[in-house]
This record gives sequence, C-alpha cells and structure tokens, in this order.
Amino acid sequence: MKTVWRVLSLSLVGLLVLALAACSDEQTPAEGAAPETALEHAEAHLDPKYVCPMHPNIIRDKPGSCPICGMTLVEKEAEPQAQAAAGGGGERRILFYRNPMNPAITSKVPMKDDMGMDYIPVYADEAGGGDEGPTVRISPAVENNLGVRTAQAEVGKLWRRIDTVGYVDFNENLITHIHLRTRGWIEKLLVKSEGERVRKGQLLFEVYSPELVNAQEEYIQALRTGNQRLIRASRERLVALGFAQSQIKRLSRTREIDQYVKVYASQDGIIEDLSIREGMYVTPKMKVMSLADLSSVWLLAEVFESQADWVKVGQNAEVRLGYLPGFVWEGKVEYIYPNLDPKTRTLRARLRFDNPGESLKPGMFAAVHIYGGAKENVVSIPREALIRTGSEERVIVALGEGRFAARPVVAGIESGDYIEIKEGLAAGEMVVTSAQFLIDSEASLKASLARMTAPQAAAEPPAEAQAGHDMAAPGVMGMGVVREVLPDEARIKITHDPIPALEWPEMTMFFNVAEDVDLSALKPEDKVHFELEETTHGYVIKSIMKMD
Repeated sequence: MKTVWRVLSLSLVGLLVLALAACSDEQTPAEGAAPETALEHAEAHLDPKYVCPMHPNIIRDKPGSCPICGMTLVEKEAEPQAQAAAGGGGERRILFYRNPMNPAITSKVPMKDDMGMDYIPVYADEAGGGDEGPTVRISPAVENNLGVRTAQAEVGKLWRRIDTVGYVDFNENLITHIHLRTRGWIEKLLVKSEGERVRKGQLLFEVYSPELVNAQEEYIQALRTGNQRLIRASRERLVALGFAQSQIKRLSRTREIDQYVKVYASQDGIIEDLSIREGMYVTPKMKVMSLADLSSVWLLAEVFESQADWVKVGQNAEVRLGYLPGFVWEGKVEYIYPNLDPKTRTLRARLRFDNPGESLKPGMFAAVHIYGGAKENVVSIPREALIRTGSEERVIVALGEGRFAARPVVAGIESGDYIEIKEGLAAGEMVVTSAQFLIDSEASLKASLARMTAPQAAAEPPAEAQAGHDMAAPGVMGMGVVREVLPDEARIKITHDPIPALEWPEMTMFFNVAEDVDLSALKPEDKVHFELEETTHGYVIKSIMKMD
C-alpha cells in the first residue's frame, strides 16, 4: 500500500514540475528583447471597453447598445503613448497630482484625499504643452458615427455678396390718382373692380355736378357775347374744374351743355385702387381711383443693418422668383432709401425692371443677390464651421490622427456660404464643419472642450489651483443607482457608472446636493441621471432626474 502512495506522490510532483516549466518557457522574453514592464503586462491583458459614440459616460465591458439613445457601443481606443515614450525614455512625465473629487486641489507628490482615494496623476501629454494646448482625441469609429467632416481654410477673394429677399411693387412714377375738383354724384361707373385693365382715353365714369353745369353755361354765354376776355376767363374755369381740351372744343362747337360730365383714363394700365360705386357722393378730397402702369416695376430689397455699408447705387443684382425656376433677372441698384425700417431693422434698396410681358407682378417675393465688390487676400472658412456662443467665436481645428482642438477666432464679413476669419486661423488649416455642435453639446465633451481652452498648459499647476481656489468648470453628467437618501442633510448616496470626464471609476459614494434640488421623489434602487457642478467644496449634484 505504501508503495502505491509513493508512486502517486512522485507522479503528482512530476506533473507539477512540467507545468511550471511550461509556464516559465511561455513567459520568458525572447533573447535580446527588453523585459515587459508591469504596466505593459497589465495593458496587454486588459479587457477592452465599449463606449457610446453619443454618450461617452456610458462605458461597458462587453458589446451592446446604449441605454439612452440605443446606438451600438464601439470599442474604446487606447490612448497612444508614443509621444510620451519618445520624450522620456519610455516613461511618461507627471506634472502634478489632482484631487479626484475636486480638480482645483492639486499636489506635487502622491497622496490620498479624505475618503482614502488616490490623487490622479496629470501627465505632460495629457495637459498639453504644444501651441494648441489640451486636445480631444476621438477614435475613428466614433468619428465616423458622429459624421465628422472637415474643410480647409482658404485664402483668396471673398465677394461682398448680399443674399436677401425682396418684393415686387408698383413703379410709383407710373401711378395716376383721379380726384374730382368739385362736388358731385357718380351717375354711371364703367369699371367695376380693382385689377381691371384700361386703355388711355377709355371712359371710366360719368359724374353729375351742378357747379360743372353752371361753368358750361357761363362759357356758352361768353361765346355768344363775343367778349374775348370773358371767353378766356370762362375757358380757364372749365380747365380748372377738370375739363379736357377735347371736351371744351366739343362744347364750343355744339354749344350744348352736358348734364353728366365724362371722365377718361389718362394712361394705359390697371385699376390699382377703386374707392367709388355708382350713386356715391364725392368731394375733391376723396380719391376716386388709381391707375397703375405695369410696363415697369420696382423691386424693393431688404438689406440687413450689418450689410448696409456694402450696398451702393449702380451695383449689379440678380433676382430669382420661385414660380419661374431657372430664370434670372439682372438689374442694378437704382436708389437706396435714407432710413431703416424700425420694425425689421433693414435698409431698403430699390431696383427697377422693365416688365413688357408683365411676368413680374406686384406682391411677389423674390430672392435677391446684390454684388458689393470683392475683398482680396481673405482667409475664409465655411460658415457652418464657426461656433458662436454669445461671448466668443471659435472653431474646432482638426490636428490629425483623431485629435481636435478648440481655437478662438475673430470673424469678419459673411458672403454666401463662407465667412472671413481675421484672426486665429491660418490658410491651409483644417476645421470641423459637421458634428462640432454635437461634440459641444455633450456635457462630458464640454468639459474636455473647456480643458482645451483653459490657460493651464504650463509645466506647473497655477498658483490658484495650488491654493485650492475655486475654478470655473462646466457641468458633468453621470448615471447611477441610489443607495441612500438623506434629504434633511441634503446628501444622497449613489453607486455611479464610470465618469470619463473626471476620470472616476465606478464606485459608491455620498454626494452633496444644491439647495434647489428636490430629493423627496427618490428612493433606494432608483436609477438616476445627474449633473455635477464643481464648487470650492468639491463636486455637488446640480440636478438629478429619475430614469424610467
């Protein structure tokens, strides 16, 4: 029996020796190769992480979909360390250490905070150091999902093209108003509605007026006396009352009084305004009707106040109407009105067009392009690449290899789809024209964008940070599960998911909440979405919302 046990023991020892030898052979580096460091060994066996392209705070250990937007998670790209290795013999240079709960608190040596959490090292390659300052790195998969597009800043000629709208109006030089010069009644009206077309010399209406009848009788009596002075005076009175020369000649020839005086059209055109009907009593102050000639029309263009200095009399202009696609009217600026419209804050510029076929009708809207001359040697970019925040203007510059940086610029004139950049950008640089607002809108990427534009690119942390002073920081979004609610103490305990913007791993901790945050609707095990705000006492919850 003892012999059997001895044989079994020797067999087990032999198998153990063989296994150890195999493991030793597998882990032995090749001859002449550098030994693998502990960090390289850990990175080689680290499980890949998967992140949502639209919500970078959603990080999972395996493929899946985002619980917020449903997009497929993509594998998170590891940050390359080639530049850091080249700068220090393979070792990344640490600038300082940052408090994980309050980034404004820093230290030159490793240490722990009050909760026992290690301070986070800030490396030289993370804090920037180049002319661009800190940058944001996006993997090709995320860049593709976001639809990031870029365009090159170009230098050349930029036309001061005014793109605006206008409307067709009557040529006021070709409008005639008809008024009676005495009181009377409209006995017969031959035109019945506005827009009706008339010809020069066409009878419009007949009017009865006792004063006109008396004036005719006086003229006939003067003719009978043969007194030239009296004839001339009575004739002038007829002219003053609105009689045409043809009517006076007929009265001289027939010497018959017309009870109803006829009124004729003085020009070709249409009835632009009709204010009378048969039987109406009219007075000299009343406008009877208006005639408008459409052989020539005006087009009134509305020019924005910011472009008012661009437009000059005589400049070329193009007009397009929606009902005639592909047809372009070419004209010139004829007149610029001296005042701005107080409601629309626009300056009116007048163009005149001949309208033989009357295809331009008053009231039509038109797209107007006025060419105000060119500006030479201008650096310009597509207009959609410029981000206006109200307090500044900036662009997202593509640095290559998935790296992007925000850069303040000074914008100049706009012309069509392009805008002038006076300062902050050089010709040949690439700017992001699509998805820059998506990047800017995400809370976690806003934090990255703020770090890009922050003035902390020096080798040492600023004095304010060393002293623990408050630093402005944007809100940071997070998700987690409620563990304990203490509304009387304005505190809540949450097990939160990793927060990449703060480099926090998944953990359970207490958070203070702002005064206006209501915790009464929350209970343990609720899934929540919250926003953190940095204060002098660390991060507090600015807002919190229960997720269904």
